[in-house]
Amino acid sequence: MKFLPVTTMPAIAAAILGLVCLPLSGCVPSGESHAESHSEAHSESHAEAPGEAHSEGGHHEHQIIVTSPVRKNVISTQEYVCQIHSCNHIEVRALEGGYLEAIGVKEGQAVKKGELMFKIVPTLYQAKLESEIAEARRMEIELKNARDLAKKGIVSPQEVALKEAELAKANAKVSLARAELNFTEIRAPFDGIVDRQLNQLGSLINEGDMLTTFSDNSLMWVYFNVPEARYLEYKAELDQKDSEVHNLKIELELANGKIFPQPGKIGAIEADFNNTTGNISFRADFENPTSLLRNGQTGTILIHRELKNVVVIPQRATFEILDKRYAYVVDKDNVVHQRDITIDTVLEDIFVIDKGLDKGDKIILEGIRQVRDGDKIEYEFQAPEKVLSDLKYHAE
Repeated sequence: MKFLPVTTMPAIAAAILGLVCLPLSGCVPSGESHAESHSEAHSESHAEAPGEAHSEGGHHEHQIIVTSPVRKNVISTQEYVCQIHSCNHIEVRALEGGYLEAIGVKEGQAVKKGELMFKIVPTLYQAKLESEIAEARRMEIELKNARDLAKKGIVSPQEVALKEAELAKANAKVSLARAELNFTEIRAPFDGIVDRQLNQLGSLINEGDMLTTFSDNSLMWVYFNVPEARYLEYKAELDQKDSEVHNLKIELELANGKIFPQPGKIGAIEADFNNTTGNISFRADFENPTSLLRNGQTGTILIHRELKNVVVIPQRATFEILDKRYAYVVDKDNVVHQRDITIDTVLEDIFVIDKGLDKGDKIILEGIRQVRDGDKIEYEFQAPEKVLSDLKYHAE
């Protein structure tokens, strides 16, 4: 029997131990220290599942900011699409037929009242006038003879009265013929601007044909439609005894986005509502000294209405659930309460509150999604004046 040398026994023992170790414990690979392996295991045991809260109240990810409503005077602005018309805009038509003999104006020309605009060939009317004048003179001679004969007792007073009536009739025909002749001359009925000419020199004109349109643009009438609720607000302002005291300011925004330099005023309100749309037509009047506005233009009416001493909050301090709007109110114990609010007017970046909040309340401005009704919170308070100063709205 042969025995292995004693020097080979440790190597065989190490090999046997290695074979036993591998399936049982997943030994540390060669060259890796025990400390490194323990570190990795420790870090894995402390990894959290996604969405797991760190601790109670851990859903307050960011700092919650609280502010308060304020009472201020603010300007509410409503916009209405409008149509612009001249205060006087007429169609100039021929009263008599004939050839267009003269055109005394140009398109776009400013014309003074009484200036000659068009003239139609008056030959026939001139002849008729001369005929009627001659007839009237004949009747004057017959009347004179009848009066002389009446003085001598040759004719009766009734004969003289008959001649007087015939002379009056002849004079009336002269007046009519002169008026017809004047109808061939078309003159400006007021100061205005000539629009497009529809007939050229020498054209044959029939009675009633339109020659042009004529506009007085010194004052422009601007028409727009107002919903019933707004009508009641504006009417209350306009019905004040002193019309200069009301809080309505009327502006006209032109198609290029610029504001017309002249202020406007409400000139008229139609008598009836449109039952289909629920609107009523308003008319705003604007002086137009430079004739910038022309008949047929469009624009946007801006009605600025001052709301005095109203409760104002930022829009982002509210949230909506099923068509109702709410705010989170923080009580004296720092507990959050959901409160139903009613909006009176929507302005840019802010709400004017009708019901639900007042000046002394504390409301959550930032962090609304981090809290729930009944939560007790820690917060930072921001002065409402600072909050509102960053918003884009008009206030006094």
